[in-house]
Amino acid sequence: MAQTRTTTRPGTRRPVRQLLAASVGNAVEWYDWYAYTFLAAYIADAVFPKGTGDSLVPLLSTFAVFAVGFFMRPLGGLVMGAVADRRGRRAALTVTILLMSASSLLVGLTPTYASAGVVAPVVLVLARLLQGLSVGGEFAASTTFLVESAGPGRRGLFSSFQYVSTTAGQLVASGIATLLVDTLDERTMDGWGWRVPFWFGGLLSLVGFWIRRGAEETRSEEQRQAPRPGLLEALRRHPRASALIVGITAGGTIAYYTWTSYLPTYAELNADVSRSDALLAGTVSLAFFGLLQPVGGLISDRLGRRPLLLFFGLGFALLCVPLLHALDGSFGVLLLVQLAGMVLLTGFTSISAAVNAEVFPPRVRAAGIGFPYSLAVALFGGTAPYVGTLFKQWGHAGLFPWYVAVLCLLSSLVYLRLPETAHRELAR
Repeated sequence: MAQTRTTTRPGTRRPVRQLLAASVGNAVEWYDWYAYTFLAAYIADAVFPKGTGDSLVPLLSTFAVFAVGFFMRPLGGLVMGAVADRRGRRAALTVTILLMSASSLLVGLTPTYASAGVVAPVVLVLARLLQGLSVGGEFAASTTFLVESAGPGRRGLFSSFQYVSTTAGQLVASGIATLLVDTLDERTMDGWGWRVPFWFGGLLSLVGFWIRRGAEETRSEEQRQAPRPGLLEALRRHPRASALIVGITAGGTIAYYTWTSYLPTYAELNADVSRSDALLAGTVSLAFFGLLQPVGGLISDRLGRRPLLLFFGLGFALLCVPLLHALDGSFGVLLLVQLAGMVLLTGFTSISAAVNAEVFPPRVRAAGIGFPYSLAVALFGGTAPYVGTLFKQWGHAGLFPWYVAVLCLLSSLVYLRLPETAHRELAR
């Protein structure tokens, strides 16, 4: 985080193209990832046995596989982050999107339990492991790529496009899921309808690969000529920075996955909201959320990162429980709850890429970000749907909002001690 003299960065010569290369590929990556969440109920019915009569058993199995994919993300963040630090950001980005294309097609081709028995969940687990490897590497490489592409005083704005594109991918996944649910009958959806988004995602990934091939490398010439960092160098030499990213991320990731992914299912299970209404509310709120991201990024470039992080963390700590308890089965209340959460969440998501990149030196920036961030997401974000559904099965669904609030409060304590980096020059 030390100040350095100003240098010409490769990525700043064509900033719009850089944003497009990062954003389109990232949107495709996250479309594939979230299509699984939105169609979890259908995947559960097709791929897992019905169990002992408890209707939540297949759904819990599906969310457990969702969590398994998250636990590959630290490995992806470490390995693909090292590729980005050694071979360049663009090289890592092209590999991650090819992995996502293969894994998405594999989910779409997963056999049913009725036709293949235990092979069906095994194939699904393999596909999710590949997706986790890809997404973990994607965040490490694209975060670094975006922030290094930004001009002076614009890191927050460029950072916000990490979640603009992520939200775009979610939005397309949610929109397609909603369209399929509304137009196809249950028998068709259970049969082949749920597979369509994954076949489509595999093709979209190839489009993203083509666009990324034309991006400019953002790693400086000095870094290209320097000795290549070791795989674990970031963890060995910067343990405090690694721990700091875990603390920054814990509350943000549980709130993010609760509000953007799990809330439709939570509303179905705990407030008797219809599946179509839950998906529609999720789609509308995601569009609103995407529009807020550049606003948050611009504010952080003016006022700093820490005020926005505290706005998010303390806001969620105080309001998460009353917001989730306000759900009463109606579409209107669900939509208002989702929109309120999205406003608070923007304080974290719009600047998380910039905050993470500003913590590590350029030599190990991608790998340094990738592993601790993905580890925190795996521990707290990836398990959110499973934990929430498990509380419901135990008969204590009301504990889940408190779980989210406590994690956000703990992250807020980290934000209070976080040094302000918005107006420092990014180390090259």
